[in-house]
Amino acid sequence: MSELVTGDAVVLGLRPAKLPSRALALAIDLVVVWVVYLLVSFGLALATGSLDDAAIAALAIVSFLLILVGGPIAVETLSHGRSLGKLACGLRVVRDDGGPIRFRHALVRGAMGVVEILMSFGVIACIASLVSARGRRIGDVFAGTLVVRERVPAGPMAMVPPPPPWLVGRFAELDLSAVPDELWLAIRQYLTRMGQLEAGVSRSMAERLADDLAARTGAPAPEGVPAGAYLAAVVHERQARDARRAFGGSPGPAPASPAVTHVAPVAPAHPPTHPPTSADAAAPAPAPAPELPSAPGVGAKRAPRRTGFAPPA
Repeated sequence: MSELVTGDAVVLGLRPAKLPSRALALAIDLVVVWVVYLLVSFGLALATGSLDDAAIAALAIVSFLLILVGGPIAVETLSHGRSLGKLACGLRVVRDDGGPIRFRHALVRGAMGVVEILMSFGVIACIASLVSARGRRIGDVFAGTLVVRERVPAGPMAMVPPPPPWLVGRFAELDLSAVPDELWLAIRQYLTRMGQLEAGVSRSMAERLADDLAARTGAPAPEGVPAGAYLAAVVHERQARDARRAFGGSPGPAPASPAVTHVAPVAPAHPPTHPPTSADAAAPAPAPAPELPSAPGVGAKRAPRRTGFAPPA
């Protein structure tokens, strides 16, 4: 596998696309572009039937340049290297350093594609792709781009190292909504591979990523906190929020409410010794205790015991 290496010596797990997959993606793109071009040409022919031959030829040239040349350039620029055919085949155009392409890269690729794809029916592009070690055509060489595979076999996923314990939960109030996915991907790639980098390169990359993250969140890294630890703590906070959101919890921190314990009132063991007050006088008097039956032989005769048996008459 030919891996991509960024300018800061970070290895990216992407594979350059081979000729068969690129040819299939190009065939899909050409079919879509030619169908659109023929439909537009047919519509122009119906709408401009009253014009002279020079105007019709000018419109044909303009439609050719806008659709067959400008269309792929606009699609690759707006989709960051993913055309319809590349999206169907799991491919993407990236820069040599692994970053997304811009308009100038798509413009050079499209201009060279007129010669090596449209005018030569793809023969020049196929020969150049076979000769190149990474399958690049002439447009990729001049533009400094590379077509890579986004769908790679799943391997062992590298784990992001945990932050220091004293930083866990420190960024719970940080607003992460403005951080793009590309920056999260770059931070994750750095954290999973920072042990493979030299100390100076690792420190410079961490500081640059921390500055980008602070610019997106509006909160710089605290004083005395290393840039790598700051990145790990923020990524840990994002993963914790995603886990709470996935399991139905609130995305933000949920403070624990103290439990309230109800204690039943206990009657005093001894009666109060203070003198009665007006409030005590207004309170209702306690109910009198029921009288106990007198002992047998004291004051009255004991009543005969009833057994529930009646003698015969």
